[in-house]
Amino acid sequence: MREFKRLTPYREALRLMLGDLVEIGEVEEIPLGGALSRVLAEDIVSPIDSPLFDRAAVDGYALRAEDTFQAREYRPVEIKVIDEIVAGEGSKVKVKHGTAVKLTTGAKIPEGANAVLMQEMAERDGTIIRVLRPVAPGQNVAFAGEDVKKGEVVLKRGQVLRPQDLALLRSLGFKTVKVKRKPLIGIIVTGDELIEEFDEETLKAGKIFDSNSVMLEGLVKRYFGEPRFYGVIPDDEEIIGEAIARAKKECDLVLVTGGSAFGDRDFAHRFVNLLFHGTTIKPGRPVGYGERVFIMSGYPAAVFTQFHLYVKHALAKLTGVIDYETRVWAKLIERVPSQLGRYEFIKIRYENGEVRPIHKKGSGIISSLVESNGYLEIPEDSEGYLEGEEVWVTLY
Repeated sequence: MREFKRLTPYREALRLMLGDLVEIGEVEEIPLGGALSRVLAEDIVSPIDSPLFDRAAVDGYALRAEDTFQAREYRPVEIKVIDEIVAGEGSKVKVKHGTAVKLTTGAKIPEGANAVLMQEMAERDGTIIRVLRPVAPGQNVAFAGEDVKKGEVVLKRGQVLRPQDLALLRSLGFKTVKVKRKPLIGIIVTGDELIEEFDEETLKAGKIFDSNSVMLEGLVKRYFGEPRFYGVIPDDEEIIGEAIARAKKECDLVLVTGGSAFGDRDFAHRFVNLLFHGTTIKPGRPVGYGERVFIMSGYPAAVFTQFHLYVKHALAKLTGVIDYETRVWAKLIERVPSQLGRYEFIKIRYENGEVRPIHKKGSGIISSLVESNGYLEIPEDSEGYLEGEEVWVTLY
């Protein structure tokens, strides 16, 4: 097999790839119920104050705080209850000196009242309450605009919508939201050795199950895309070329696994004008990109690495997403050596502020991915990290 004439440094390759891609402009307006994990297409400005009115923060009595200042458990102050309301209702009476309105949490504060006395702080006898403790003006009141003020930007373009974001939108009266169209990502898996159906004799003869397709479909969905699988294709130059040509026409991005090196049956790279082919990353060195097509390794662990170091950033560029990675500062519990000239992707296990490397090696060892929950990046100019060092790790 021929070697790569030049290995492109990781950051240079990443720059070339990102510079080749353009953010998708299409926007979809969809119901909130279907917007979870979608990428917001515009800033959201609140059309109202939330809450829109002063409301009770506890069950109790709306009154004038000044009427309670002299109240003590041994010398209660008596106040007359002139109305009772629940959340969703408003009182038609005005609270004046010596009067109160009984209300539940969330109910609108009646005119004239400036505080809410918790019901536990009063003894009731008919229409009279005996106040046992004083309250301050504004106590137990959720004021209008306390949560969100009218005109405030509450969510930013590029945010990935979470359940709490959808709740906020609904509380402000939104029923729909504008999101970026999901990029369509073609997945082509190549290799004569791959099968999709269980056949013990075939497996014993040297075949293996295709696992890359389902892994890539999950990763694409996780990072804001819509996968389209073009099947497992044999190592046939003509068939591979036709599949790549079709996928390029139909998709925003194409992922081809297998055939990324220079073997006699490595054909995929022949159909793409590549910006780079062969990089300094480990594992996954034989990766190429050009014309919105990634030529990736055949081994699952290498594919996983190539996805996280390149493809997910491509998906972020296409969708305009922000804050799509979770990175934490953690302490290494053992030394992690590296070789100069390699940009290493180290699978790790992060727990309780500490991180340990996964020692299972090999680009085909899927269990090493399962045991990990994140990765550590070691740049080409580093010989690794010492035990006890604190490093940034990315979780997945």
